[in-house]
Amino acid sequence: MTDTIPFGRLVLLAALVILLALLAGRLTARIKIPAPLLVLSAAAIGVQVIPSWDAPSEQTVERVVTLALVCILFDGGIGMGWSKFRRTAAPITVVGVVGTFLTVAGIGLFIHVAIGLSWYLALLVATAISPTDPAVVFSVLGQREISGRSGTILEGESGANDPVGIALMASLIAAGGVGAGAFAHIAGAFALQMGVGALVGAVSAYALAWFLRSVTLPSESLYPLRTTACAFIVFGVATVAHGSGFLAVFVAGILLGDVEGPHKREIVRFHSALASLAEVVAFLVLGLTVKLPELAHLDVWLPGVVIGIVLAVVVRPIAVALCLSRAGLGRAEQAFVMFAGLKGAVPILLGTFILSSHAPEAERLYGIVIVVVVVSVLVQGSFTPSVAERLGVTEPAS
Repeated sequence: MTDTIPFGRLVLLAALVILLALLAGRLTARIKIPAPLLVLSAAAIGVQVIPSWDAPSEQTVERVVTLALVCILFDGGIGMGWSKFRRTAAPITVVGVVGTFLTVAGIGLFIHVAIGLSWYLALLVATAISPTDPAVVFSVLGQREISGRSGTILEGESGANDPVGIALMASLIAAGGVGAGAFAHIAGAFALQMGVGALVGAVSAYALAWFLRSVTLPSESLYPLRTTACAFIVFGVATVAHGSGFLAVFVAGILLGDVEGPHKREIVRFHSALASLAEVVAFLVLGLTVKLPELAHLDVWLPGVVIGIVLAVVVRPIAVALCLSRAGLGRAEQAFVMFAGLKGAVPILLGTFILSSHAPEAERLYGIVIVVVVVSVLVQGSFTPSVAERLGVTEPAS
């Protein structure tokens, strides 16, 4: 037990950061900087100046963030529910899947031509920075809610493009390059993960709906814990079956969202709180992997800034406009969805996949991904509230 005091100090520091992050909502409402970015920055600075804050291993980071994403995606699915999802199912699917591929292709082409990376490395970076995070959007909007269908599309898009981005990155890394044979392997692996994930999610939802309604527990406090355990079971089953556990969890959450059962309100509130905590933990752990000296290099921050701007003002708007051309959205709602594709924890997680793959220039590529996320959240995020007000797509929270 010789490390009791250092471990206690580490627990104290981590708990204080999490507590400050949870209380940061009041601060972010004024400065328009989402709490996750503050947590990421604090962790990145802390690991540089506090000796006891050693950066965790890449495997530990991936596992912790994976568990956090299961909580976030399951809560997102439950919060949306089937009745809400089906009204916007087509645009969510098109933007979340087709839009992700269009974004990867567009920004990958730009990175290859303008930055000079090989096609393979350009596609790795493009895949990493394609997923979006509506929680960051809602964080900068504060107490205002998004009216119409645009908010639902943003939530659904993230729930869809997170599994798509993760599966695509895993397939790219497994292929180890680009070419006719590699693309065939990538397509097959991607289709398998998406198909199995969706199937497991749908079948699990129906099985769990019966289980949650039929089996009672001795205490009401146990019901939220049971649904949490079920969410991780769904993830595990899909993953073992070579499917996307993230997609399975999201699909199961959507189908369970409208299922009535004992203590439903308490369960929903618990998962909402758990998802908020999971997001803070994810950014905290990811922040510990950020090497600030590496970000200071010109060949890291300059490409990151340029890529972030081009992605936000050119590539994503074009991709989303193509996907939503027949969605029947009003111009204001479509414009907001085109603009509000802010980045979050998943791009950084995918950046750690690049590190783990030991691809050429992996440290530099990871730094570029970090800079793109910071540019998206800090610059693009600061304009989101004013853009939403100008477009008239927000309303006071009820």
